[in-house]
Amino acid sequence: MIRLKGIAKRYGNFQAVHPLDLEVNRGEVFGFLGPNGAGKTTTNRILAGVLPATEGSIEIDGISMEKNPVECRKRIGFIPDRPFLYEKLTAREFLAFIGGIYSMEPESIEPRTNEVLQENGLLDRADELIEAYSHGMKQRLVLSAAILHRPAVLIVDEPMVGLDPHGARRIKNLFRELANDGRTVFLSTHSLDVAQEVCDRVGILYRGRIVALGKVDELMKSDDADLEAVFLRITEEEESAHQTGGMT
Repeated sequence: MIRLKGIAKRYGNFQAVHPLDLEVNRGEVFGFLGPNGAGKTTTNRILAGVLPATEGSIEIDGISMEKNPVECRKRIGFIPDRPFLYEKLTAREFLAFIGGIYSMEPESIEPRTNEVLQENGLLDRADELIEAYSHGMKQRLVLSAAILHRPAVLIVDEPMVGLDPHGARRIKNLFRELANDGRTVFLSTHSLDVAQEVCDRVGILYRGRIVALGKVDELMKSDDADLEAVFLRITEEEESAHQTGGMT
């Protein structure tokens, strides 16, 4: 479903992402983990088609991002780390706007809008201005917009920030439902307990390189209690190796 081949990003002399190869399967929730500054958000934006890679290629659902960018992006739903909402619109108006961007059939937008708002507990507030929404409600509206056009791939950057336990549970359940429906969720998060709960596989990015990839139980050693322990061990080992290498 997702195929990255040699994807890299440079800003002048700074290598934000080193050549990266990765495949994520249909029906999989994939956790993309890493410390701040590791290159996760840069990779997410490249994958979503909003930031060009310096080199490499991307395929989404068998379609090349380079050769057919419009069709490729139609198959993607993207929730960035800092989403933008038009707060002078109602939720219903905002989703109608999003539906038009994705060239949805006009007669399908209204019923689909009701469906996603119902799924995210917002249908009874659909005709209120977004500026009146709480932070958690805005987060759920952003998610509603990302799945409105039934994308094959959902790319999510930090989805749980500001959500109460009920909202977080609703979103975690939705990720699993999307995967069970044959869609792919690419989840970047600092919430390691969330990743451990919902992800089929995880990749750990460190200084722009994937340093670990696999199921949590495959990555664990005998002294690792959970995914947090795995993450800390691997990143500390990588940091130690980097410092040692820098001193020689």
